[in-house]
Amino acid sequence: MLIGIIVVSLVIAGLIGGELYARHRADTKVAQAVACEVQDQATASFGVAPLLLWQLATQHFTNITVSTAGNQIRDAKGMKIDISIRNVQLNRTSTSKGTIGSLDANITWTTDGIKQSVQNAIPILGQFVTSSVTTHPADGTIELKGMLDNITTKPVVSGNGIQLQIQSFNALGLTLPRESIQSTLDAYTAKLTANYPLGIHADSVQVTPTGVTSHFSTQNATIPAGDNKDSCFANI
Repeated sequence: MLIGIIVVSLVIAGLIGGELYARHRADTKVAQAVACEVQDQATASFGVAPLLLWQLATQHFTNITVSTAGNQIRDAKGMKIDISIRNVQLNRTSTSKGTIGSLDANITWTTDGIKQSVQNAIPILGQFVTSSVTTHPADGTIELKGMLDNITTKPVVSGNGIQLQIQSFNALGLTLPRESIQSTLDAYTAKLTANYPLGIHADSVQVTPTGVTSHFSTQNATIPAGDNKDSCFANI
C-alpha cells in the first residue's frame, strides 16, 4: 500500500510539474510572439481546463487570452489590445495549419496616445497638433487642437478597419486642402486597423472620455499553411 501511495504521489507530482512547465513555456512563447508583433510587452494565458498537457496532446486549445502593456502597437502610442481566442484546432494540411473558432480583440487608444501618434507618425499634422486631443463622447468625435486651429474627426467602421472622418476643418496653419488631410488620415488608420490576417475586421468603435475603444473579431478562420521564417510567430 505504501509503495502504491508513493507511486501515485510521484505520478501526480510529475503531472503537476509537467503541467506547470508546459504552461510556462506556452505562455512565454505566445507572449514573446505577440510582443514582437506589436512592439510592446505582452502576457498570454491558456485556458485552465482541460489540462494544457491534454490540449497539447490533442492539438485542441479551448481558450487563449493575450494582453499587451498599453505602451504602443507599432506606431500607435498609448494603444492597448486584449485578445480572446477560442477553439483552436491544429490539423495541418497542404493548405492550412488548422482553424480558429473565434477571435475577439478589444483595443483602447488614449487621447495622449493619439496626440503622440499624430505628432510622431503623421508629418503633415504633427506640427499642427501642438495643444491637445480632446474626445467628445456625446457626438462621438475627437478634436485635434493646435494653438489657433482645430480639426474635428469622427471614428467610424469603414471596410475592415477604422476611419477618422473629418467633420470640421479650421486649420489656419495648414496650407493643404481638406481632402489631402483626409487621405493622409485614411492612409494612417488603414495601416493600423485594416488588412489583418485570418479575416479579422472591425465591428465597432466608440469614443470615451479618455480615448477611443474598438472591437475586432473573426469567426471560423483558417490558419494559413505558409511558413515565414522572419515572422514573429515562426517559432510557435
